[in-house]
Amino acid sequence: MGTSQFFGLNIGYTGLQAANAALNVTGNNISNVETKGYTRQEANQVAADALRTNTSYGMAGAGVDTKSVEQIRNEYYDLKYWQNNASKGIFDIKQQYYRQIEDYFTDTDDVQGFNKIFSDMFDALDEVYKSAGDDTKKAAFLSQCKSLTEYFNSMSTSLQKIQIDANNEIKNRSERVNSLASEIATLNKQINTIEINKVRANELRDKRNLLIDELSEIVDVKVTEVPIYTTEGGTEESGIYRYIVDIGGGQNLVNGYEYSTLDCVARSGDEKVNQSDADGLYDIYINGLPLNLYGGNLGGQLKGLIEIRDGNNGENFSAKGAYVDTTASSVTVTIDPSNPNYDFLTDMNKVTMNMEGTIVVGNVEVKYDQWSYDHVNKTYTFSAKPGMPDLTSLAHKDCYIGVNIDYQGIPYYQAQMNEWVRSFAQAMNRIEISAQDEYGNQAQVLFTSGSDENKFISYDYETGYDLPVSNKTTSFMPGIDNYLQLTAGSFNINSDMVKDVNLFGTTKDITQGQDAQDITQLLLEVRTDKSKMTYRGCSSEEFLQCVTSDVALGAKSANNFYTNYDRISQAIVAQRTSVSGVDNDEEALNLVKFQEMYNLSSKMIQVMTEIYDRLILQTGV
Repeated sequence: MGTSQFFGLNIGYTGLQAANAALNVTGNNISNVETKGYTRQEANQVAADALRTNTSYGMAGAGVDTKSVEQIRNEYYDLKYWQNNASKGIFDIKQQYYRQIEDYFTDTDDVQGFNKIFSDMFDALDEVYKSAGDDTKKAAFLSQCKSLTEYFNSMSTSLQKIQIDANNEIKNRSERVNSLASEIATLNKQINTIEINKVRANELRDKRNLLIDELSEIVDVKVTEVPIYTTEGGTEESGIYRYIVDIGGGQNLVNGYEYSTLDCVARSGDEKVNQSDADGLYDIYINGLPLNLYGGNLGGQLKGLIEIRDGNNGENFSAKGAYVDTTASSVTVTIDPSNPNYDFLTDMNKVTMNMEGTIVVGNVEVKYDQWSYDHVNKTYTFSAKPGMPDLTSLAHKDCYIGVNIDYQGIPYYQAQMNEWVRSFAQAMNRIEISAQDEYGNQAQVLFTSGSDENKFISYDYETGYDLPVSNKTTSFMPGIDNYLQLTAGSFNINSDMVKDVNLFGTTKDITQGQDAQDITQLLLEVRTDKSKMTYRGCSSEEFLQCVTSDVALGAKSANNFYTNYDRISQAIVAQRTSVSGVDNDEEALNLVKFQEMYNLSSKMIQVMTEIYDRLILQTGV
């Protein structure tokens, strides 16, 4: 059978349709050149199915079909962008918070910091040394001591505010993740409703990809799009897909039309990890299970916030390989000298754990309400809270408190300040209590913790303050008159001494007269003499240099990594745009090309019209 005499007119008509579709797509591209997240589209044209004819040439072309309007998008660049965005988000957060930490530790001519306050305090003490018996000089010195304690109180409060800010941001980011998950699930349903009819929902897909872009900055993402077949186990695709989004290294957030939510749950008192942590820090749960906040797979701004809020530089109570003994209601941990954290675990000035909390033994969480430490045998004993199960079966298992987070976050800087104030207070107090006040009594301590009830005069776990042997003990509990109560936040001066400067002793023997200044001389030596106090191998006055070097390195690292990932992001965006973005010059050429295609198809119809006119009107009988 031959082709119809009007077949050529139909071919011209398909050309008009194809050109018109291409022009519409080009116009849509041009109108969305500045639309965020828009992906350039292209009309997918194929030759129409040819017709068989009873002629020598066999088949006759039937024109053109516009099968679909496709997005020009490379999924590889999407994957690269999302992965880099998660890394960039980590250091974006870190550099923001490190700017604040740097500001707080600033010490310049315009901003009075540790160096100026510490120097003024010892200058005032030097005046006491030069002016024996002058009560005004003693009062000036004690006033400078008060300024030092207030500096550390303020620094502790400021760092805790940063921790609270990071904690609140964690909640805000979690809520945004929930909102994005809901929107993605809704779009999944809308897209499938359209695409089941074999039509591509391009604009909706752009919206969904834009949401994934935003999500990837908050937390790492993995996207999987799985085709759904018309029959179970079949090979014919239905045209719709199950779109799956995983976060946190494998936690399912969106699965088709269903989505999970992140729930932020504030820690209670017995879940507090570090002694100087703010109250109510959040743990995050997904589907009722803890989200692994500290795993290596977590990325994005959430990871940056977690490391700023909880980073302890790897210094947590981790007694792996320790000898663990248990009774029905207590856990005893003997620290092994081979433990890499041995110094940290056995130096009470470095202790960071809270007075009550949770110790994990094996895989069992044991809530304790108090603990004690035997400094001779290097043994901790944790007393379980009432209601805990029998602990006997947990013997010889590894145990830890908190998580080892190898980053210098707020807990690390709080611990550094706590270590310094404990060491400094001990050094000054050891000397001062060996003096006699002007009433002939043993002098009191100079520095205390918060309330005046805690004078630290009964027990020092290393020296016993030269008190009678009967007053010394091998172990103590942190809630009883010792330096574990002392933190940067509670650092204070003996208020009795401030009220009555005659309680401040300057000599071991008051009978030597007011000119005797042997104790004052020893106190002055604490400033530079490492035998009297050392902090990280330095003297007491080098505290700020040690800490600011940490801050500077942390800030520099965050800035450098952010800059690097930002540059990589720009390069990926450029690659992505080169494929998916709308280029005005290219679209202008397409307009001319498709206009010419339309004109030629119109010309063909005109020619065929003239042929039919001659055939029908001029050759008919």
